[in-house]
Amino acid sequence: MANEFNRETVIQGRSAADAQIDEGLRSYMLRVYNYMTIGLALTGLVAYLVSSTPALLQLFYAQNAVGQIQPTMLAYIAMFSPLAFILVLSFGIQRMSASTAQLVFWVFAAVMGLSMSHIFLTFTGASITRVFFITASTFAAMSLYGYTTKRDLSGLGSFLFMGLIGIILASIVNIFIGSTVLQFAISVIGVLVFVGLTAYDTQKIKEMYDELDGSEVAGKKAIMGALRLYLDFINLFMMLLHLFGNRD
Repeated sequence: MANEFNRETVIQGRSAADAQIDEGLRSYMLRVYNYMTIGLALTGLVAYLVSSTPALLQLFYAQNAVGQIQPTMLAYIAMFSPLAFILVLSFGIQRMSASTAQLVFWVFAAVMGLSMSHIFLTFTGASITRVFFITASTFAAMSLYGYTTKRDLSGLGSFLFMGLIGIILASIVNIFIGSTVLQFAISVIGVLVFVGLTAYDTQKIKEMYDELDGSEVAGKKAIMGALRLYLDFINLFMMLLHLFGNRD
């Protein structure tokens, strides 16, 4: 009887611990998704405000002699500034408090909005909305797969990283040659890469969770997880927009 009682006590203890971990994991993942969603909303709001406010628009874009819209120096600064925030968060978050890291993430999302304001000048509003919902559906499906799958996606990571490096290099080259064929190839490969990264990053973010983390560490992990998923979403959206967006 004593052995049976002890066995039942151990089983109940394990069940309670598992339930506590599951509840903590759900709370942690919800925090990651909330940060990501608020960041995306902030980016979209800033991009729309800049594109629809003539005084702000003139700071970032100007018309040349033939009537074409060209980015100003401030626009180029806005385009490359998000990289600085990513580097600060990636390499400096250990020295930040969770509240400071959160503030940096919000500022990063707003600056991304400045850099993305040109899409409202390039593509129709209807096609931007359509592609956004396509992106959201695809992202949700792949993130759910990454969260629920029992398959280890680690082996996929190196392959996706190589694809990402290739996309970056090809995009830099295409800035100078302006090839529509190369842009199409970049967009197609980019969709595949960021679809895969969405599942891969979701699994890795899930694995980062530790029920023993204090609130400060958990907060930092949630910010970094939100940053990874935010970048997956934004890049997937831009690749799909180049493929399916109707130019204005």
